[in-house]
Amino acid sequence: MTDDAQSFLFDLLDTPSPTGFETPGQRVWAEYVRPHADALETDAYGTAWATLNGQDEAAPTLMLDAHVDEIGFMVRHITDKGFIHVARIGGSDRAIARGLRVRILGDDGPVTGVVGNTAIHIRDTTDESVPKVHELFVDIGAEDKDGVHDRGIRVGHPMVFDVGPTELTGTRITGRAIDNRLGGFIIAQVIERLSDAPPAWTVQAANSVQEEIGGHGAAMISHRLAPDLAVAFDVTHATDSPGISSAEHGQVTMGGGPAITHGTSTHPQVMQRLMQVAEAEDIPLQHEPSGRRTGTDTDSIFKSRSGVPSGLVSVPLRYMHSTVEVVDTDDIEKCVRLLTAFARSLDAEEAFGVSL
Repeated sequence: MTDDAQSFLFDLLDTPSPTGFETPGQRVWAEYVRPHADALETDAYGTAWATLNGQDEAAPTLMLDAHVDEIGFMVRHITDKGFIHVARIGGSDRAIARGLRVRILGDDGPVTGVVGNTAIHIRDTTDESVPKVHELFVDIGAEDKDGVHDRGIRVGHPMVFDVGPTELTGTRITGRAIDNRLGGFIIAQVIERLSDAPPAWTVQAANSVQEEIGGHGAAMISHRLAPDLAVAFDVTHATDSPGISSAEHGQVTMGGGPAITHGTSTHPQVMQRLMQVAEAEDIPLQHEPSGRRTGTDTDSIFKSRSGVPSGLVSVPLRYMHSTVEVVDTDDIEKCVRLLTAFARSLDAEEAFGVSL
């Protein structure tokens, strides 16, 4: 990964963009991708997409999808003494929350707080359990409720954990929001590489909102763009760290290359093409099953209008939905190469469907 690419990725990861409040992250993404696209647009709820025109005005359209939003918390209640109780945004892990810093996105800008953690010396540890969400509280140093309001904070403001990205080794990075700010990074890299010599198909890279609560942004943008083909990108669980059963969760190794998903939401011909491209490019693939839902934007995309032939490509990620998510940059590069080569493999005359 080049220094410029890593700087862009770290900017994305460090910019708070919880579900429903994604505009800051979209602005970082748009600034990077705009010079490489023929058009850059947004919809009413903030999904942004970059268009790279194909070689013909009537060319079919490939949509590459990722999601910009991250999990977080929201101000639910402010006590008379100035403590803030929270509600979850998406699948936030309450088990890791206590003792961490948060950034609250208030009316007057970000405010730093801490999730309170009673010292082990004076709390009852005889029957400890994971705290319920309503038992968590944030301390911003205010003396009372008015002190919280004076900082520009009210009920409904979002917050994220105040943890930035960093390198662990030359190829492995850690941070929060790699799920799935990484997707925006990857589709932006694909647009940049394709812009030197546009493929036969028009490519639209959509950085969708609200995936963490049901793929709503992907549903909106799929209906709007009506693509002929789509490939969604997300992260998947690397199962190679201690305590995870491969019999229960499958075998996906960080550093083993992109994972592709076969099953309900994905189209067999699209998945076959991804495998053919990977073989031609000497890119190792890992395989995952999906017997019901993929739990990604693919579930919203494939059923849009009369159906969109769709694929799903994922990068293995350790410790998902935590402040210490870990990813391998070699997997990231292989995914960029795969999606770039996939777009170039499409012939203007071909279509993906089922023949009887």
